[in-house]
Amino acid sequence: MNNELAPRRTVVIVGRPNVGKSALFNRIANRRIAIVHDQSGVTRDRIVREVAWHDESFHLVDTGGIRLFDGTREDNVIEMAVRDQVDVALADAAAVILVVDVQAGIQPADEEVARLVHKSGRPCFVAVNKCDLPKHEAGAGDFDRLVFPRFVVSAQHNRGVDELMAEVVKVLPPKTEAELAEAAKPLRVAIVGRPNAGKSSYINRILRSDRVIVSNVAGTTRDCVDVPFTIGTGPTARHYTLVDTAGMRHVHKIDTSVERFSLFRSEEAVRECDVAVLVMDAEIGPTTQDKFIASMIQREAKACIILVNKWDLARAKGYTETAAIAHMREMLPYLRHVPVVFMSAQDGYNVRNSIEVIDRVAEHQKRVLPTGVLNRTLSAAMERTQMPSKNGRQLRFHYATQTGANPMILRLFVNDARLATKPFQDFLIRNIREAFDLEGAAIILQFRSRVKSSGKSGSSEAEEETSTEETLPDGSPRRPIQKPRRSPGKSGAGARRKGPPSLGRGKNNLTPKSRRPRR
Repeated sequence: MNNELAPRRTVVIVGRPNVGKSALFNRIANRRIAIVHDQSGVTRDRIVREVAWHDESFHLVDTGGIRLFDGTREDNVIEMAVRDQVDVALADAAAVILVVDVQAGIQPADEEVARLVHKSGRPCFVAVNKCDLPKHEAGAGDFDRLVFPRFVVSAQHNRGVDELMAEVVKVLPPKTEAELAEAAKPLRVAIVGRPNAGKSSYINRILRSDRVIVSNVAGTTRDCVDVPFTIGTGPTARHYTLVDTAGMRHVHKIDTSVERFSLFRSEEAVRECDVAVLVMDAEIGPTTQDKFIASMIQREAKACIILVNKWDLARAKGYTETAAIAHMREMLPYLRHVPVVFMSAQDGYNVRNSIEVIDRVAEHQKRVLPTGVLNRTLSAAMERTQMPSKNGRQLRFHYATQTGANPMILRLFVNDARLATKPFQDFLIRNIREAFDLEGAAIILQFRSRVKSSGKSGSSEAEEETSTEETLPDGSPRRPIQKPRRSPGKSGAGARRKGPPSLGRGKNNLTPKSRRPRR
């Protein structure tokens, strides 16, 4: 198992806090990835993303703001960890973008960051940010003291970024054979869970390095951190992107906008991943928030595994895996198909096994089922249960076929899709998983109706294979819009009008004579 391979074509963005590093990162990546906020020190870990600028592709790295001067130490472990992350990023960089704030002017911290870049020996370009208006460019000359090429930019309004990146890509080295081999799409694995469940510790144990910041303070991770990871070498190498997400707290317990943005990023990471790894605390067990995260993974139709961390502490208290799995299946019945791995990021117990389980679940998610075997499996399952019916009309199955993979989408043609109830769909999915060994994979069933035409052919009725109805993503049927029927009878001026009974005289008039209106 190899540690993270730092690509040579890497551009690192550095600077002191709140100068617009994350805004420039999002502008270059052409996507909102890093959280941008007026609060100082939002970014802590280094965020890596593969980006393409015109015809050039490279890894772009966003780092936390540097507050500490060289040689100084303080008790804040997070600030010290941010500084260490910047040092590692500079060591891996092929080019550096030093971001400064023209409206604040040159600061001692800017000169400290420039000194660090000089010490690393990497090519550096100064991005004089927040030049939103032409009048702001007057103060850009003060940053010539940093002795780096200077560019006037505005990350918010996309001014000067093209000129800056045109010079940056010129100093990038050509791609190596290893980088060309890594160009294949890696397996994207999102590590999700509650705060302090051990997500960052698990990633650091896999990489055997302090790649992401770990502390006992809840909410240390704020952004989603992409970590490239490779096992093996050559054509058989397996490439991954591990996504460290912020801990998901209950929405009613979120009291800051930064934490709300972190929750949005974590939910987006689940939507974009191939496999979701739900990390739980072995001592606490499944909580209400764990149930919410698990239901979100199921709703997004993602392959999933459950990782029970801190098992060394639970085992010391006498817990057993058999009892823990039984309790978990009872608390999370909708994840009975998901494999459970008991591990410890502290001592490395079962960490290697968790990677093997991720690979196995990812392969299950990409399976293509033979159509003939699939139809025989479904027919055999339906013979063992009572088919759903409504108003004397019973569901009849015609045939099924697979129309998509990752997630697996199966289309079933029936006589009336509205009759396919949720329990019946769950029953079919369980039988499909057991028959094809699809542990941890997500399966989506789409029902299509085949209506019968009124044309006669002898005593039999001809069937039309037109799709008249389909199920929605949540499993409920989409009902067709029906036009109102006109009642048979006379039409036009001579037609009898339907309305309230007449108030005049008549044998069916029940209005008392004293209350009848005068004519």
